[in-house]
Amino acid sequence: MIDQAVILCGGMGTRLGALTEATPKPMLEVAGRPFLFHLIQEVARYGVKHIVLLAGRFGEQIVTAFHGRRLFGAQVEVLVEPGPLGTGGALRFAADRLAPQFLLLNGDSWIDADLARFGLGWHKARERDPEVKAQMLLHRVPDTARFGRVTLKADRVVGFEEKGAPLADASGLISAGVYAIDRAILDLIPPHAACSLERDVLPRLVAEGRVVASQAREGAYFVDIGIPETFAQVQVDLVAARTRPAVFFDRDGTLNRDGGYTHRVEDLVWMPQAREAIAHINELGYFVFVVTNQAGIARGYYDENAVTAFHDAMQVSLASVGGHVDAFEWCPHHPEAVIPAYRRDCPRRKPGPGMLLDLMAAWPVDSQRSFLIGNSSADMEAARAAGLRALRYEGGSVVDIAAQLL
Repeated sequence: MIDQAVILCGGMGTRLGALTEATPKPMLEVAGRPFLFHLIQEVARYGVKHIVLLAGRFGEQIVTAFHGRRLFGAQVEVLVEPGPLGTGGALRFAADRLAPQFLLLNGDSWIDADLARFGLGWHKARERDPEVKAQMLLHRVPDTARFGRVTLKADRVVGFEEKGAPLADASGLISAGVYAIDRAILDLIPPHAACSLERDVLPRLVAEGRVVASQAREGAYFVDIGIPETFAQVQVDLVAARTRPAVFFDRDGTLNRDGGYTHRVEDLVWMPQAREAIAHINELGYFVFVVTNQAGIARGYYDENAVTAFHDAMQVSLASVGGHVDAFEWCPHHPEAVIPAYRRDCPRRKPGPGMLLDLMAAWPVDSQRSFLIGNSSADMEAARAAGLRALRYEGGSVVDIAAQLL
């Protein structure tokens, strides 16, 4: 899986006029939050652990808002370019902070696309041809004039047509502003110089046959907030587009075999078709959340780092089938804890509904269509207290159990 994402936040935003006179475009508010906040949440839910924001003009605002924060399981870092370097130059500036492979996204657009499946497609493309250096996510629109058109031959990008160019057929595929990148492309970018990834780097790689593409599903929600009309529209429709039902899963005994205080990565054994169930639920457009009591922390058997490592291993395993968990929540507390710091009767500990309620507060969840799958009476009680439907897992295929409520 790809566990680093880089978000380009350095655009001037001149088409938005007074809105960006003193504010970087990704920091403009949408539904009471910076657009960038929504984008970070959407990226982090695919298991991305590190997010690098490449800022430019008014970059100190992005530093103040996000640098050093941990959001939705991802550690966020902000780098401010010393001057306008373009999209390629900004990447070269950040070279020593980049992983060997990373996701790259524009900070002023979002498409409702599954980045776990996009990442799986990238790895398969690289297995077929190690010389592939970039993968683009494409989106079909009725009019490509504002964006420019991408042309394909099979899964290879073979050309670009500039935005604004007269086209006999205005419909077609455009870049959705999402890429998987091999850091080796930095060799094509001179240091300390302005350079455009789209105009200077990608065309060269395309000419060499080293760029592949993946298409977003037909009709996927896509927005670019770069002009007043779309910025006004996103105020209305972004929250609706991001709101979706969720499946809340208990962990031990429901998704993975419960060996008693299971916490070692080597002890991760999935229940029958659990990974496939998660991948299918992802494909249907639901959030997938895991809510798990972890009293072994309170009892001193392991620490919270062990829980995080176990969940990271689950994400890596899920990525191999194109699946992901959007967020993990765990309660380390117990009323009879050996470790004093964890000794409390916590409302997040099931049968309390706290973990479920916290997730529904933090994420745009359609609770009326959401439900929980667990293997204990505590799970069922927690779901009822949170106002959710629930189904008890008593063995067998997790796919078959989930199908009863999907």
